Amino acid sequence: MSSIRTSQLREFASRYTEAWCSHDAARVASFFSPNGSLVINGGEPAVGRNQIAKAAQGFMTEFPDLKVSMDDLLDQGEKVIYKWTLEGVNTGPGGTGHRVRISGFEEWRIGADGLIAASEGHFDSDEYQRQIEHGV
Repeated sequence: MSSIRTSQLREFASRYTEAWCSHDAARVASFFSPNGSLVINGGEPAVGRNQIAKAAQGFMTEFPDLKVSMDDLLDQGEKVIYKWTLEGVNTGPGGTGHRVRISGFEEWRIGADGLIAASEGHFDSDEYQRQIEHGV
């Protein structure tokens, strides 16, 4: 892929990361095509910006101090791999008060509109649950 495309994708991913850190779920969803989809660990797809915003809001509610950092971005032509780390304390409603630090990645397919048409997110759900229950 061209270095221009790679630099555009890196800038896009940086803004996406900032959107997560803004705690504005609609802002996260705005990076997706209007009928885009987000699947987290093979679960039910969130289709459309409203559903994607609800999925993002779930994490933001569980972790009021949520911080996401971009670890890497790999342009593989047909797909883009966005690697991230999520950090926060689970102090949302019913939270455990434990700190969580989990890394994962999203496989993006970019649509003709330059937005995310489909994202498949992956992280170690067993380790995530362990940290929710016992901390980092």
